[in-house]
Amino acid sequence: MEENEVNEAARKYSYADYLNRDDDIRFELIDGVIHLLATPARVHQGISGEIHVQLYNFLAGKPCKVYYAPFSVRLSVGEGADTVLEPDLVVICDLSKLDDRGCIGAPDMVVEILSPSTSKKDMTIKFDKYMQAGVKEYWIVNPDSKTVLVHILKSGEYYTKAYSDTDSIPVNVLEGCIISLPEVFRE
Repeated sequence: MEENEVNEAARKYSYADYLNRDDDIRFELIDGVIHLLATPARVHQGISGEIHVQLYNFLAGKPCKVYYAPFSVRLSVGEGADTVLEPDLVVICDLSKLDDRGCIGAPDMVVEILSPSTSKKDMTIKFDKYMQAGVKEYWIVNPDSKTVLVHILKSGEYYTKAYSDTDSIPVNVLEGCIISLPEVFRE
């Protein structure tokens, strides 16, 4: 490895670096380290679309908003900000957290849909980041097993409940909202 490659690999990036990238490559920034994002598979997009539609329809006329990727979530802010994630879906009820670039701080709800290239990161690193940031509800959707792990934040820790493709899930942060998994996993 050349010396400049070693220096590049060891470099920590900031939010300013994230904004100043001049290419169209999608990536997340976690603790200053770039994590490239692959193009989602068709099934992944179908699941994301169906969950988005159900949340969007429920939220019509309500103060909360749902957004789908690509949508930047800056979990760390300020001059030393070094973590910018792109969840598959987010629900934000405190609209003061929104700016033209995405969300500043923790969304109320995050949905990540597993893929071979992201599953470990979604279940470990992002799990910890979302919990530490105060994301109240974090869903991990597994297209292969047709299951959803719902993590609810209580006293700074996530408590988890598992659902299968025949269940409907009440959204904890949206009273009265229920997501139909038979519709999500219909394909």
